[in-house]
Amino acid sequence: MKASQQLAAARYWNRLLAPYARADNRKAWFQVVTTGLLFVTNWLLMLWSLDVSYWLTLVLALPAAGLQIRLFIFQHDCGHGSFFRSSKLNNALGGLIGVLMLTPYRYWRRTHAIHHASSGDLDRRSFGDVETLTVKEYLALPFWRRLLYRLYRNPFILFLLGPIYQFVIKHRMPLDLPRSWKHERASVRRTNLALLCILLLAWLTIGVDRLLLVQLPITLISGTAGMWLFYVQHQFEDTYWRNNPEWSFHDAGLEGSSYYDLPPLLHWFTGNIGFHHVHHLASRIPNYRLARCFREVPELHRVTHLTLVESLRSLRLHLWDETQQRLVSFGALRALRA
Repeated sequence: MKASQQLAAARYWNRLLAPYARADNRKAWFQVVTTGLLFVTNWLLMLWSLDVSYWLTLVLALPAAGLQIRLFIFQHDCGHGSFFRSSKLNNALGGLIGVLMLTPYRYWRRTHAIHHASSGDLDRRSFGDVETLTVKEYLALPFWRRLLYRLYRNPFILFLLGPIYQFVIKHRMPLDLPRSWKHERASVRRTNLALLCILLLAWLTIGVDRLLLVQLPITLISGTAGMWLFYVQHQFEDTYWRNNPEWSFHDAGLEGSSYYDLPPLLHWFTGNIGFHHVHHLASRIPNYRLARCFREVPELHRVTHLTLVESLRSLRLHLWDETQQRLVSFGALRALRA
């Protein structure tokens, strides 16, 4: 897309969305305090339930995982500088929540910014994306590379083993971290040190085993749910992928991000991230203004609308077909070859 068209689109969307891209400290603090108290209370109930029944502990892990996802969205907003008006406050809270999420805040913030800047660009697939190959790229691979890609896109690996690897292993020592990213490397070290201190504190108090019995189910459930949310909001049949000369930031935001129409309670637990197209068009809109922005700007309604049931169909989509401009399944390859 020409630079003049990009500039015109930027002016158009900025005029519509800028009124909502304002942080409100009172709303942010209210969210942090209420969600934090609910999470701590739920966590202590789980700790108590260990002496009653571990099945009860696992039941209580469900709302705790939902609250952890909500806290992650607060960190996510902090990373975009949209949660509080103060950048120092955003970074302080983001770093603190990052420890709970096993996520080095500054490392995550930078890779996520790359995702926003290049989402839907076939020539800039790197950090922060679910790996997606085109049909042509996949067919050009040797057999073993195709097998690896098929394994990667398998739901069991993508949503169960994937989050364990991402949050528990990779975030402790991210091998893809460039040497020049000094602040991000320091963030990894600080997060690891904080986690070590938590383990030592648990060893001196409740016991490491009880800490893990409570926190691991929360981390596994929230990690799987979080991975699903990120996946489904970009991996749908009529999503947006273009090569760089034709790529447009605003078209990618509007066409390559879904409106995930969840029940109100799930919208609350997920911090309104289901309004994902709004977020990609204007990442400075905090979670507590996304729903209102969507309601009041009619131009935001003409997007891919996914319900919970409809979103499950995305599990069968694996490759981008450049000819048909849509995601297709591995099974569709036979028809494409014919």
